[in-house]
Amino acid sequence: MPRTTVEVFAALVIVPALLMLGACGGAGRIACPLASSCSCGSSNADACREQVFLYAGGSGQINGFPVQSDGSLSAPASTTGGGLSSQRGMASLGGQFLYAGTNAGDFANNIDAWSINENTGALTGIPGYSLGPGDFAAGMAANPVSQVIYAADMGQIDAFKADANGALTPLPGSPYPTGSNLFITVDPQYRFVYATDDDPPGGVFAFTINGTTGALAAVPGSPFLMVPGSNGNTLPAQVVVDSSGSFVFTPLTNSNQVAAFAITPSTGALTPVPGSPFAAGNRPFAIATANNFVYVSNPPDSTISGYSFDAATGILTPLANSPFGIAASALATNPFAPVLYASTASGIEAYTIDAQSGNLTPLAGSPYPSPAVTVFTFVP
Repeated sequence: MPRTTVEVFAALVIVPALLMLGACGGAGRIACPLASSCSCGSSNADACREQVFLYAGGSGQINGFPVQSDGSLSAPASTTGGGLSSQRGMASLGGQFLYAGTNAGDFANNIDAWSINENTGALTGIPGYSLGPGDFAAGMAANPVSQVIYAADMGQIDAFKADANGALTPLPGSPYPTGSNLFITVDPQYRFVYATDDDPPGGVFAFTINGTTGALAAVPGSPFLMVPGSNGNTLPAQVVVDSSGSFVFTPLTNSNQVAAFAITPSTGALTPVPGSPFAAGNRPFAIATANNFVYVSNPPDSTISGYSFDAATGILTPLANSPFGIAASALATNPFAPVLYASTASGIEAYTIDAQSGNLTPLAGSPYPSPAVTVFTFVP
């Protein structure tokens, strides 16, 4: 069954642990754990940046929300538009540049770009990249080690090198052939790229990353089938890698399940975990992970399915209070605090995640006013 327009263009979430590439004094640094006390001139100014932002794209604009130490969101510090009907994929490089696949017709055939003010989150437009006829940037992922942006395109993955000013140039060897793919992710150690394969019966494309250039090479055996031996059409949706870089998870929209794979560290090859795929709600779509928990949206049911997973095997177990009555179109988890964000009709809802049970509790001040969101990106 082909995807509906809402399904194709909703809930692209990219939440990698990005490395900071600049500092007040020019030295490399990483993000503060959501502390706002880091500032130029302070004793720890070269160890962390001043502010973390959650960028929410959709409805013709991108809003940048300052994130506080408890995971709550302040009023948007940055808003940009351009008359675009929606953003599809979004990614940040080193906290310095933001890129979004944007709509100029029926499909997103441009990559728009902005520089990021690290203290205020303000976005300043810089030259983007115009894709060729029939190409469009759906899901996007960033590799700050090599300063490369990857974009899921129909039948290929596009890779772009960013220069010191954020301008994009196609990487030699790009594009990399795939089947139909709309969702893409990079593992936290920037070793592998994974993209869903929408062609029946459904699978995951796997690539190794050249640690110097960011170029991709197909992993032998790729694509890896969601259900080995199946002749059906599982229609995988968003794909994520857990924070340890050990497992790949993706909802299967047509079969109402969640697939789980173990990553072979030496090659990037995928092996289904025992019992995969696991039952989910109706037409699951968006997905996010936090520590050893996985959360999946079921839009027709207006629920989120929650699971714990075994750190050794990746086996999913439904949480005691799952499914949660949250009607979400997009999901994201905070890389520095146990908080889940969900785009709903009320705005951006935020929930604290109980470390033991995975239960979700509304965060004080939630929901935060926001237009409809199709994609989240954290910028530390």
